Amino acid sequence: MNSLSVSGVGAGYGSTRVLDDISFHVDRGEMLAVLGPSGCGKTTLLRSIAGLHRIDTGSIMLGERLIDQPPRVHLPPEHRMIGLMPQEGGLFPHLSVGRNVGFGLVRPSLRSMLGDRKARRARVEELLELVGLAHAIDARPRELSGGQQQRVALARALAPKPTVLLMDEPFAALDAGLRASIRTEVRALLREQKVASVLVTHDQAEAMSSADRVAVLLAGRCAQIGEPEQVYRAPATREVAVFVGEAQFVAAVRTGAHAETVFGTVAVFGEGHGRGEVLVRPEQVALTPEPDGQFQVGEVQFSGAESLVTVNHLESEISVRASVRGGARFEIGSIVRVEVTQPLAYFGSETLTARSLS
Repeated sequence: MNSLSVSGVGAGYGSTRVLDDISFHVDRGEMLAVLGPSGCGKTTLLRSIAGLHRIDTGSIMLGERLIDQPPRVHLPPEHRMIGLMPQEGGLFPHLSVGRNVGFGLVRPSLRSMLGDRKARRARVEELLELVGLAHAIDARPRELSGGQQQRVALARALAPKPTVLLMDEPFAALDAGLRASIRTEVRALLREQKVASVLVTHDQAEAMSSADRVAVLLAGRCAQIGEPEQVYRAPATREVAVFVGEAQFVAAVRTGAHAETVFGTVAVFGEGHGRGEVLVRPEQVALTPEPDGQFQVGEVQFSGAESLVTVNHLESEISVRASVRGGARFEIGSIVRVEVTQPLAYFGSETLTARSLS
């Protein structure tokens, strides 16, 4: 089976520890997004899986095959059958599109290279057809758009039929509109080819919209791993909550499944009780104009299909932002009622966690 298992992996550079006890599993056809800020160890993790950086502890397996377990096992990169799609594609500018895609198919010996020429050409044509660029086989990378270059990079990574595909922020250099369309195409192709893949990114929207599961990497440790909605709705810690979306924390006193807040009594989930905080996302707040309301509109940021409206509590310094869709308009200075529309993640002062929806 084309699957990847990383168990208890630790790695670093000299005395500097970069990765600490990283564990996850990626099934055939599944995409795992590794999400984290710059410097958290994302690229080191990819390099370790690819065999380009030696791990210090733990093990890495492809299906049932052990490929890394220090100090006795370290399979060289060229024998791992792992594809790597680097940032900005990394195409060779002096080679044609066809020769770029076929680069990984060339064997070390001249005899093998000549003997496999026909099969190699067929594989290149198959992959370029798959990514919609069969017509560009003789073109140079500079003649293609950024999105087309990324398709070529994907075709090159898939050409040797890798067990796993690793992608290191491959869409970062593209503009926002193109980035969304290309990552959708790439995800569909990987599902079709049933290739297990790991996408490294610092872009929360990219991770949430592209992957089957998300692993949040903070300071070299896996802070949480789960389906995108679970990680967003029920973050394991305050740090995860802040990193995966706009997070607003409001004081709360919890009793059972409810808590008292400036919004009134709200439904909550998570561990702990008593004094703590609730996590409020902008889309979990609804605003209604009401002269007797407890909040005043302080700022309105229009962004097309929706606006972000900042409201301030009249009797405290608490401010929250609400996502308002459609044509609803709120004037600065107007008084509104705030209603929480969903159960909120509760972080108790003792546990500071919110692990599961209830």
